[in-house]
Amino acid sequence: MEVPTKSIFVSALVLLLLFVGTMASVKDDLSNKLPEDVDGNEHAVSNPDEVAAMVDMSTRNSTERRKLGSSTCGTGNPIDDCWRCDPNWHRNRKRLAECGIGFGRDAIGGRDGHFYVVTDSSDHDLANPKPGTLRYAVIQDRPLWIVFKHDMVIKLFKGLIINSFKTIDARGAKVHIAYGGCITIHYATNVIIHGLHIYNCKPTENADGDAISISGSSHVWIDHNTLSNCTDGLVDAVMGSTAITISNNHFTRQNQVMLLGHSDSYVKDKHMQVTIAYNRFGEGLVQRMPRCRHGYFHVVNNDYTNWEMYAIGGSANPTINSQGNRYLAPINPFAKEVTKRIQTPTEHWNGWNWRSEGDLLLNGAYFTPSGAKATASYAKASSLGAQSSLMVGAITSGAGVLHCRRGHQC
Repeated sequence: MEVPTKSIFVSALVLLLLFVGTMASVKDDLSNKLPEDVDGNEHAVSNPDEVAAMVDMSTRNSTERRKLGSSTCGTGNPIDDCWRCDPNWHRNRKRLAECGIGFGRDAIGGRDGHFYVVTDSSDHDLANPKPGTLRYAVIQDRPLWIVFKHDMVIKLFKGLIINSFKTIDARGAKVHIAYGGCITIHYATNVIIHGLHIYNCKPTENADGDAISISGSSHVWIDHNTLSNCTDGLVDAVMGSTAITISNNHFTRQNQVMLLGHSDSYVKDKHMQVTIAYNRFGEGLVQRMPRCRHGYFHVVNNDYTNWEMYAIGGSANPTINSQGNRYLAPINPFAKEVTKRIQTPTEHWNGWNWRSEGDLLLNGAYFTPSGAKATASYAKASSLGAQSSLMVGAITSGAGVLHCRRGHQC
């Protein structure tokens, strides 16, 4: 029987569409292959502004899409339960970008870029960094998801200034940044830093000696790093920075741990919003966990095991919302107070909105609240639901750099 010409045309068109769809799917799969399977130095997105527009339109914070939690290995830590249960995490690295919480939850880093593999730990030519180095990767003007070929210690001769839309993902390798300059996020957006050991940071020509310094930046997520013993601080966020989450980090051996807010007179920091969640504040810490100015700060489900002067301090009328934390006071009977209002008379700070809600106060620790209920103010300092302080041990058990092996849950 003769087949009508129209039917042949329709059948051919269907086959063509199926072929195009298949090739598009293959192309998508190739762009997200394992780092060892791709050329990590190719452009992934030609116009970063397009990615910024996508971020503005994003509604990725919905629970349905993020699929937080796991019925098989959940710890109650919503970030970890989002990705750590997957034994093939190394093949699904960019899943991490869907797991953020808090004010920095929409930081996508280099999710929409290609992988870049750091193979060279040197940092010799600062003006023209060598391809294969970390410095070469972070200065590129396109989104990149940066991973590491093997274990390495990187001594930076100057601060490492990171461009927008970058993820530094050290899972699967032991990566140390130490004995020189460290990390600076300066007037950038959408940066994720995960899995680094950062310590012994020194002042350089373009850096003050902080482990991680954030200035004039937004949508930044600092997660699962181990930070200690730097000349200045461990994490600073200043000069109008906002939309920041600092989570799952382990802080030790430091005087001034975390500064949030540039100065009492820098009023642009009134718009700052920072989430500090699931961190472990460990041995050898003195003060600033954090020290806040002007903005809105959600301190939630952290484990404070050590401080010598105070844990949380501030000036210039910041709003501090402390929920579900565990505060273990030091032996010193004169250092039991969690809070400190810095260089401010009582009649001035009485109106500041500082509250403790569901915190576990141990060994004589006490939190001095202030202000009224200030519902609107605390709404601006609330970024996720706090869990019971009795769960803090489990939630923070993996704080710091994780020891991840391919083919195993991380």
